[in-house]
Amino acid sequence: MNTFIVSTFSCTFDSFENDVSNLFLEDLCREFVDAYELVKVDEHKSHLLMNVLDMEKLGAAMTCDFAIEWDKRNNC
Repeated sequence: MNTFIVSTFSCTFDSFENDVSNLFLEDLCREFVDAYELVKVDEHKSHLLMNVLDMEKLGAAMTCDFAIEWDKRNNC
């Protein structure tokens, strides 16, 4: 299922892109997200389009302790 997420954050876009691409999508979500595009809107906003194979697993990944703490640290 194609899923579109708009994010705002207080860190730089480069930091956001690195963490979301490498730590979240490539590590936590690699088994159930088979394609994605992350687009910079501005320094503190992005659009993420991803093909999600299992929405329940995505929900679990987005609410895991790591993701919640990352969100708090970066005002995401």
